Amino acid sequence: MLTSRLSRRAVLAGTAAAAALTTVPSLQGRAEAASVTPTYRWRTAVIGGTGFVTGVLFHPSVRGLAYARTDIGGAYRWDDRSARWIPLNDDLGWDDWNLLGVEAIAVDPAHPNRVYLSLGAYAQPWAGNGAVLRSEDRGATWARTDLTVKLGGNEDGRGAGERLLVDPRDSDTLWLGTRHDGLLKSTDRGATWKPVSFPATPSATGQGITLLVTAGRSVYAGWGDSDGTAANLYRTVDGTTWEAVPAQPSGAAAKVPIRAAYDCHTRELYVTYANAPGPNGQSDGSVHKLATASGKWTDVTPVKPGGTSDGSSDTFGYGGVAVDARRPGTVVVSTNNRWAAVDTLYRSTNGGRTWTSLKDSAVLDVSETPFLTFGADAPKFGWWIQALAVDPYDSKHIVYGTGATLYGTRDLKHWAPQIRGLEETSVRQLISPPTGEAHLLSGLGDVGVMYHERLTASPSRGMASNPVFGSATGLAQAAAKPSYVVRTGFGDHGNGAFSNDGGKSWAPFAAQPALAKDAPGPIATSSDGSVLLWTFVHWDGTKYPAQRSTDNGATWSEVSTYPKGATPLADPADPTRFYAYDTDTGTLFASTDSGFTFTGRASGLPSGDSQFQLAAAPGRSGDLWLSTKTNGLYRSTDGGATFTKLTSCWASHTLAFGKAAKGADYPAIYQVGATEAITGVYRSDDGAKTWVRVNDDRHQWGWIGATIAADPRLYGRVYIATNGRGIQYGEPV
Repeated sequence: MLTSRLSRRAVLAGTAAAAALTTVPSLQGRAEAASVTPTYRWRTAVIGGTGFVTGVLFHPSVRGLAYARTDIGGAYRWDDRSARWIPLNDDLGWDDWNLLGVEAIAVDPAHPNRVYLSLGAYAQPWAGNGAVLRSEDRGATWARTDLTVKLGGNEDGRGAGERLLVDPRDSDTLWLGTRHDGLLKSTDRGATWKPVSFPATPSATGQGITLLVTAGRSVYAGWGDSDGTAANLYRTVDGTTWEAVPAQPSGAAAKVPIRAAYDCHTRELYVTYANAPGPNGQSDGSVHKLATASGKWTDVTPVKPGGTSDGSSDTFGYGGVAVDARRPGTVVVSTNNRWAAVDTLYRSTNGGRTWTSLKDSAVLDVSETPFLTFGADAPKFGWWIQALAVDPYDSKHIVYGTGATLYGTRDLKHWAPQIRGLEETSVRQLISPPTGEAHLLSGLGDVGVMYHERLTASPSRGMASNPVFGSATGLAQAAAKPSYVVRTGFGDHGNGAFSNDGGKSWAPFAAQPALAKDAPGPIATSSDGSVLLWTFVHWDGTKYPAQRSTDNGATWSEVSTYPKGATPLADPADPTRFYAYDTDTGTLFASTDSGFTFTGRASGLPSGDSQFQLAAAPGRSGDLWLSTKTNGLYRSTDGGATFTKLTSCWASHTLAFGKAAKGADYPAIYQVGATEAITGVYRSDDGAKTWVRVNDDRHQWGWIGATIAADPRLYGRVYIATNGRGIQYGEPV
């Protein structure tokens, strides 16, 4: 996945956090190691959210302290003094990529410095087990306990919760709800965990426990695997025995409890429900409240799903719920998956008897993050709204998460993104142009392509339009004509476009192959921009022949000799040459007739992994570099006729070239790879004879193997594509 001008700085709208300067020890490679290790400063290129904020939580006892969680980008703490979100999990490295999906957050009302995270993006067999992090200093440092079970912070139901809770009777006791392994309990502040008896039986594929919430001294647990008739809400009053809550609502509209909030003044528990866990797939839902003292349930649903809006069926579920700690009977809930009438927040000041839609009077200001219009004239109020919170110290300060940002208000009318410092983009392509205003172009998941005039502000043009893409699949620049750029991706009004001004403005290809709509893949342009090569790979993995255009996308013809599905690469110095690495067979293919035909050259190279990457050194014809993950790094200086394996590193995942070091006659080389045990970001100033690590243990960002770019104009600057922490860039200081 994924703040009015008056309130933009007053609410949770901070600037991207600048990383601390850190010197790291030199790592000895398998060849001679460089003697000097650089000191790098790491920062986040500002886009502004772009991913699914799955939870937001104000601390009940500390003014100005809040936490947010995301489905693939880790957790954040709100720093009120600097007015920004501080990332808390950038130290999670390559092997811990699965832990950047945050399942839940818990705080301790009695100990304000304590915070807990349950981590694990996927509960699938191919993913690692989850973990619980615990901190005594608000996430500045962590202690870690690895679990024996898997969690699902990026699976269906990721907007439910929270599934982690500090027991109201004892701060040393914590509860953790899992999807497939029942209820776990810790009596030593999360250091160790044991399963406990729970009335519902978990399954290998269900949702399990969807929420844990305190109501006085009792704890309530939502169960996501009911059929709509069996109980789905349980409670314990003694911390030992769990029982089904009597007389609870049933039916499709109350099948899955999504979130719950307790009004301690009225002693009422509000629960939102849907017929599916969400964020997708919900078409029915409701809101009910339980008077915990009497056991009486009341249906307080603001609007019943199932009506019509503009001729479309107005189906949706309910998601977030938050009570106002300062005003008894004041509660806010959100709809979710409401596409016809668009999702909204409903607010009640009388315990749910009547409701007001806050969307109806909302004034949205997205000038700080223009991409939120998604190419339209105005932004939507939101979608995938399951994260919702009311500031316990300010009744008019409400924040809610969407699939792309975190909105907030201070007056219940003016809303704007409260997202500074929180970046959750999944980055697919990066280009650092040799000339022009922008030092960076990016191709992104969900939000297309962006032109970064500055790295400290969200791109002023928003996402590239004409056409608008969801996820970008290709981005290429003509090496000898950098004003010419092409892009491909998933879009409803075309899947390919070109720019003649370096990516500032775009026009769609006049025509496109029929395959492009469902299987748009990477694209390449010859160094002079005269020839395009576009490949096609369906989401199910089916590969198709490449298509070639010599008239800027007006007509296309199939290239039968091109290896199906391979990523095309243009020679940066010779416009008649193209290359493609066939990862199925481990063969390098080349064309010397402007992509009209391809022939096999070197063979017997590593195969079987579609993520192997081919790169070309700038300004040189036929100087190719092949990253084959843990199979190593290869180089060819004869256009792919032969390759030599380098011994200076044992792993190479992605590689790029930047401005040469002073006195060097070859561009600086950057890679995500490994010389010994640590997979990190490395630089070589001597043609890959030696490497130095330029990131450090505090700046790792999980999996960073998609792509990398280096600045051809600024020595030392490198851009890192992360899978959930946006674009990180570093430079020596």
